[in-house]
Amino acid sequence: MCGIVGYTGKGQAFPVLIKGLQRLEYRGYDSAGVALMSDTLNLYKCKGKVSDLLSHIGSANTEGHYGIGHTRWATHGEPNDANSHPHQSMSGDLVLIHNGIIENYDSIKKELMQRGYVFKSETDTEVLVNLIEEIKKNENVSLAEAVRKSLNEVIGAYAIVVMSKSEPGTLVAARKSSPLVIGIGAEGDYYIASDATPIVEFTKNVVYLDDGEIAEIVPGKELRLFTAKKQNVTPYIQELELHLEQLEKSGYEHFMLKEIYEQPRSVHDSMRGRLNVAKGLVHLGGIADYEQKIINAQRIIIVACGTSWHAGLVGEYLIEDLARIPVEVEYASEFRYRNPIITENDVVIAISQSGETADTLAALELAKSKGATILGVCNVVGSSIARTTHGGSYTHAGPEIGVASTKAFTSQVTVLTLMALMLGSKKGTIERSRYQRLLYGLEAIPEKIERALKTDKLVEEISTKFKDSSNFLYLGRGYCFPVALEGALKLKEISYIHAEGYPAAEMKHGPIALIDADMPVVVIATKGPSYEKVVSNIQEVKARKGVIIAIVTEGDTQVTEMADYSIEIPETEEIFSPLVASIPLQLLSYHIAVMRGCNVDQPRNLAKSVTVE
Repeated sequence: MCGIVGYTGKGQAFPVLIKGLQRLEYRGYDSAGVALMSDTLNLYKCKGKVSDLLSHIGSANTEGHYGIGHTRWATHGEPNDANSHPHQSMSGDLVLIHNGIIENYDSIKKELMQRGYVFKSETDTEVLVNLIEEIKKNENVSLAEAVRKSLNEVIGAYAIVVMSKSEPGTLVAARKSSPLVIGIGAEGDYYIASDATPIVEFTKNVVYLDDGEIAEIVPGKELRLFTAKKQNVTPYIQELELHLEQLEKSGYEHFMLKEIYEQPRSVHDSMRGRLNVAKGLVHLGGIADYEQKIINAQRIIIVACGTSWHAGLVGEYLIEDLARIPVEVEYASEFRYRNPIITENDVVIAISQSGETADTLAALELAKSKGATILGVCNVVGSSIARTTHGGSYTHAGPEIGVASTKAFTSQVTVLTLMALMLGSKKGTIERSRYQRLLYGLEAIPEKIERALKTDKLVEEISTKFKDSSNFLYLGRGYCFPVALEGALKLKEISYIHAEGYPAAEMKHGPIALIDADMPVVVIATKGPSYEKVVSNIQEVKARKGVIIAIVTEGDTQVTEMADYSIEIPETEEIFSPLVASIPLQLLSYHIAVMRGCNVDQPRNLAKSVTVE
């Protein structure tokens, strides 16, 4: 959720921190703040976005060679100036930024209040910084040691960076269930961030902290890593594959639109090196060692949240259809709390764009403790899910900055499609002729997405008719039912219009009561085995004066004549329909949101990476 950034070195900290916060703002934008240390500590923070912080600072002193910054997604305490980070200890010696939740903050706070501590905010973070101060002062230990001792007393999730007036230049960072990466500069400078986006401009050499690790960072000195139990850790330095140009809008008005248009490439990149049509091969190196385990699995359980859950539903259809292995798709947040039955014969697949989703990580840990084989499908190299799982596949979608996932969804579905094809081929559950046909069909998908993007102007025109609607209904059958769910979610996320996705046949079991002349109904009516059934569903809507926006296959006349508005997409195999049909729905949500004056890339109350429960 929240974004944190830190710098210590020979340069000025403020430009590094501000640029870092701007790159991390997709993680939260309820408030922002920086703390800079020179001869004195200068702390600036306020409610609002990074742009509001810059206005708040104005011409004030921003000198300092080390400092920390934070952009907040509110958990404990409403978004206001007092609850903004960084937080100072009562004496003013320590300053701390935090992403996560300290669950036992209340009991610690009461004990500290009995010792005379006074709190200015409602946050759990201010409790933690004062706990560190209490231990540092009473036990006369270094900042790093005080942090270590404090973290042994807290329960919850955290990524923190702390600095002290009494130890100039030193930053102490730690993580548990929230991501943190340290960049190592050429001149002995160090950079800290929630993810690599603020770091790539300055260095390609990074260290990803593991759960329970603490880093003592002093400019010009070797990075020191150790655990909460005081065990030393040798830093493992990796080279970033991220490129700076991937983090820019490249002429697009919004990141979301750029990312929608990047899908021909991101889908191609997710197939590259894995799909060989000429040889009739699908190879996923990250799960190669577990192929037999998956093939022989009693069942596959897919755990995910939000858009990734919708991709998981498509994965269920794919794997059961092509590989004939039972699949269950679970909301990670529910799975972990309902005492699920998991055995050593199960394979659990976690899907997460960021690889840091807190509920999904917790679900994986539960499954791992029960002996299941756990695999991951995620986008971020070095993320927590990538390091927790036994194996898995990266999506290679590239950075996704817009909060509403677009290319992440289609890349996840692409990887799941490859997985299903590979398993079906190995098991012999796909006829060879169909298998080869599907490989050719999948290879053609990036070009078909390119053609689907040409509906943009038509979708924009249709959007003008419905920008003031209060409700939408999305209907789909078979492989297009998850597409209906995803289309509805996109509209809700960025335009704040209430929308629901339903299996088309289920409309008669309740939602049909909502249909009238003011209810737009988006129907995914592409050619496939359920086409005639969908036609019947459209007739049911039209009989009740509902307004139909139909996604149809190129050349369709039957649905086009019935619908009020129709959007044609290229014909494809039914199993690939989610990859193409989702494109006009993404564009529809985008254009409606823009016309309503909504902040497309930073919708209210949302954050890109949900790292708290």
